[in-house]
Amino acid sequence: MTVPRQAVHVESPTERRNPRTTDLDQLPTLDLLRSINAEDRLVPDAVAAALPALAAAVDFATEALRGGHRVHYVGAGTSGRLATVDAAELVPTFNAPSDWFVVHHAGGDHALQNAVENAEDDDEAGAAELAASASAGDFVLGLTASGRTPYVLGALRAARELGAHTGLVFSNPHATGLLDIDVLVEVDTGPEVVAGSTRMKAGTAQKLVLTAFSTAVMVKLGRTYSNLMVSMRATNAKLRGRTLRILQEATGVSRQECAAALDEAHGDLKVALVHLLSGVDPERAAAVLAATDGHVRQALTKLDATAV
Repeated sequence: MTVPRQAVHVESPTERRNPRTTDLDQLPTLDLLRSINAEDRLVPDAVAAALPALAAAVDFATEALRGGHRVHYVGAGTSGRLATVDAAELVPTFNAPSDWFVVHHAGGDHALQNAVENAEDDDEAGAAELAASASAGDFVLGLTASGRTPYVLGALRAARELGAHTGLVFSNPHATGLLDIDVLVEVDTGPEVVAGSTRMKAGTAQKLVLTAFSTAVMVKLGRTYSNLMVSMRATNAKLRGRTLRILQEATGVSRQECAAALDEAHGDLKVALVHLLSGVDPERAAAVLAATDGHVRQALTKLDATAV
């Protein structure tokens, strides 16, 4: 899973001047935006090249959560902020338990809204934080554009010592000292529009990677049915309306029947879904879902098998 790297320090591509944007400060506004957009369009292809490694990270994380363990994100600056947003959105979108994904951001909560640049240089702080919260069986995913951020690498070192699996998302093909990390997700986004501003292409790549990673984990854990959000929390009028639409989309029955099924299921979308698709009563649907860890397709397969 890891790739040997030369033990020499070479400047990260993200720190270099981009030859395509040297006239950036002389461009009319529209051309300036076109220049930024042209660079942004390179990012998806860089992410695509890293998908095999990302798939391995998804499998490690899925295995950890199925085993009752946790997934940890570790980052500094932009990386930590992106990780915080991704983890926070999994709770309302997929009804994921709030302790499944844990974020460790250099500088703590204060650094989410304020620049605390020196916090990323403290490898011992990263190590101490993971030593206190991670355990064997967890999966720890670090994020750092340079592949060298001490806080992140210290955290990954401590996680390995505890017996956790580790991964790193980074944008520097010249990063060294990463051989002990289980999964290296290298997304080579090249030089930034503004040299060294990794909130741009490298940050966009991390956003794409995190969203794909966490969504794939949720799908594999049965938090969707087809491409529908059947595990979401209906906590407001908009989401309650979406719940009804999802049930209609998945079953093809009338809005009235879906509303009645949701009432019988006490608002549990998955129970109502299995009830309508299989014909069993809501109590039986709830029991089979409990036996399949809430996985709708597995519950339907189990019901089909027992009906034969």
